[in-house]
Order: sequence, then C-alpha cells, then structure tokens
Amino acid sequence: MKTFMGSPASIEKKWYVIDASGHTLGRLASEIAKILRGKNKPNYTPYIDSGDYVIVVNADKIKVTGKKMQQKIYFSHSGHIGGVKETRLADMMAKKPTEVITLAVKGMLPKGPLGRAMIKKLHVYAGPEHPHAAQKPEALEIKY
Repeated sequence: MKTFMGSPASIEKKWYVIDASGHTLGRLASEIAKILRGKNKPNYTPYIDSGDYVIVVNADKIKVTGKKMQQKIYFSHSGHIGGVKETRLADMMAKKPTEVITLAVKGMLPKGPLGRAMIKKLHVYAGPEHPHAAQKPEALEIKY
C-alpha cells in the first residue's frame, strides 16, 4: 500500500459558484476555504495547491449571529506611529461587502506563499452577476 502524493500536473481544477445570500459568514468561509485548499478531493496533498476556483455572489446578503454587526472590529495599520484604524462590520458591509468574505476566508488558509496562491482563486461579488461565464462554473450548494 503506497500513500498517494499528487503533483501539480496531476491536478484538475474546476470552477464553482456559491450563492452567499442567507448564509452565516464563518460557516460559509470555512466551506470556501476547504474548496480552495482542495480538502474536498480524494487526491488532497497538503503542500500543493490542489483546490478549485470559487466565485461567491450576493456577498452583501450574508448574515452574522449575535451582536457581531456592531461589535466585530477590523483593524488595519498604516505603518506609521498611531496609524491603527478600526472599522466595524456594519460599516465594512456598507462600503466593501466583498472584503468581509475575503478576509474571513484568508484567515482560514495557510500563511505563506501557498496561502497567497490559494486566495487568488477566490472571486467575490456583491451582486448576483459575475464575469466568469466563459469558465462554465458549476453551482455549488453549501450544506452545513
């Protein structure tokens, strides 16, 4: 019995469309991260980017539980002294709803060059339209 270790040439990549409307942010992000890593495939190899491409539509219609809309805070730093900026989730959803899902998924991917390559396969759109019809993406129903 030999352990299968995939190579980049043996990986077949697919495109999936996920409708985010009505889904909880963290649960949706963990399912997207699994697909981007390739953990849903039988030939998963940890050190190779074996995941698929994911298109997320209706990102502005996600929901969160509890008081996260007012209490969850995103921090960013300009690099200068005292350059910390705080943004609440409600403000982020109003200005950039695509960033909310992108940051949630990015935190669940590996850090380093492999994770940076994986996050590039995520395409998030606020509305129901996306420009990736030529890739013939399959609709994927998230169940959790």
